[in-house]
Amino acid sequence: MAYPDECTLTKVTQGDEAAFAELYNYYKAPALRFTFSLLKDEEEAENMVQDVFIKIWVKRAQIKPDYNFNSYLFTCLRNMAFDHFKKMEKSEQLRRHYMENMNLAAEDGKEEDERRISLVQAAVESLSIKRKLILRLNVEEGKSYQEIAEFLRISKNTVKNQLVKAKQILREKVDLAAV
Repeated sequence: MAYPDECTLTKVTQGDEAAFAELYNYYKAPALRFTFSLLKDEEEAENMVQDVFIKIWVKRAQIKPDYNFNSYLFTCLRNMAFDHFKKMEKSEQLRRHYMENMNLAAEDGKEEDERRISLVQAAVESLSIKRKLILRLNVEEGKSYQEIAEFLRISKNTVKNQLVKAKQILREKVDLAAV
């Protein structure tokens, strides 16, 4: 393929898609090699080359056909690669900061979680035997009101009422103890 001349670049600036395709086809392989040499990531290099050519097409009216397009293209690719590295570095810093904060929060939260678990366990133990059994069958074993009613030979409504009362007592005891 022949080197795109000033005439081809002029056609590109005027919106000639065939001239742009010629420009793209000429520069695609060297642009990919150059970008891959910087990024060491083939997929990211392809995306970057595509992005640069999209930007060139969008800003085609600003291209100066008498300037060195080769230099312009590779400078754009180099700058985009450097921006990519800056974003990756910033992303890594944010990730590290987030993980540090999560570890600190987890350490702080463990004591609080353990305290709340103790409060809930104490509140459950304070329930009557029947309410405690209904609550455990529902929460721990995942049984429905109907299944609990059949198992304990009581009405479904009684199961529902006992669960409502048990949960209300738990909420009150945990909320009072948390204050």
